[in-house]
Amino acid sequence: MKIRTVLCASMVPLALWAGSVTAQDYPTKQISLAIPFAAGGPTDTLGRNLAVVMSQQLKQQVIVENVPGAGGTIASNRVAKAKPDGYSLLLHHIGMSTAPALYRKLTFNPLTDYEYIGQVADVPMTVIAKTGLPPDNLAELIAYVKKNKEKLNLGNAGLGAASHLCGLLFMSRIEADITTIPYNGTAPAMTALMGGQIDLMCDQTTNTTQQIKSGRVKVYGVTTGQRIPSLSMVPTMAEQGMKGFEVSVWHGIYASKGTPKPVVDKLVAALQASVQDAQFKSRIGELGAQAVSKDKATPEGLAKHLKAEIDKWGPIIKKAGQYAD
Repeated sequence: MKIRTVLCASMVPLALWAGSVTAQDYPTKQISLAIPFAAGGPTDTLGRNLAVVMSQQLKQQVIVENVPGAGGTIASNRVAKAKPDGYSLLLHHIGMSTAPALYRKLTFNPLTDYEYIGQVADVPMTVIAKTGLPPDNLAELIAYVKKNKEKLNLGNAGLGAASHLCGLLFMSRIEADITTIPYNGTAPAMTALMGGQIDLMCDQTTNTTQQIKSGRVKVYGVTTGQRIPSLSMVPTMAEQGMKGFEVSVWHGIYASKGTPKPVVDKLVAALQASVQDAQFKSRIGELGAQAVSKDKATPEGLAKHLKAEIDKWGPIIKKAGQYAD
């Protein structure tokens, strides 16, 4: 018995040492970055640019895996329940903060079921319309919507999508409810807008910049405090009198709860190097997105921002009364 006790005791530090070596060697294989939306959308575009530079930093390939459906909750749940080894990551946007209010039966908790890696980038929104809509500026648009609210509709990329949230905020601010039409993703919603099947939409610059520049949609404003370089000709909502209408679609990276701290630390270091990478900043900048500062690309920065956003959007969603099972 004594011999067995000694052997078992000696195995404990050996096991700990083996685990430490595993964490130190991380990563030894490719890493999956789950994107909760379809390929070709704004978050997918950001994710693929990020995967390139993260792969360089980690010296292992980061593979983008599109897991669309249920407003991003399918991918979020998958990573929450994945093995906590750092090989299953999630890139999600503002939808992570609105899910608790939108879904009555949420299978994960954004505040407790993840190890936070950090914020990645902020993407402004644009208020856009089909080219044939009569108003020529925001003031005219607001008056037109209030007068014709029974006839107009507002498209979005689905319940919980950034375009859905921005639309809710817009209607709340102008105090006019119009019919909302959800689509299965940003691409079909944009196609419907350009085809004239819907009248209005509020969507990310990563999806709207090229359409605005080509004249395929009409733009009424950007949702940032200052004009953005990629759309310098477009005035902000505040410039046109709508103060405080600032909506940026922030993005963060998450790992499964229980991922070893040395692994989290390596991912944080790789993320911080990535958001400072000149090529990455240039690529997403062309689409109107802006990489976050180094202090936001941290677990603490993401945790603080996520909690603040949950507190911000919860009352707006509950007031609108739009829920999903």
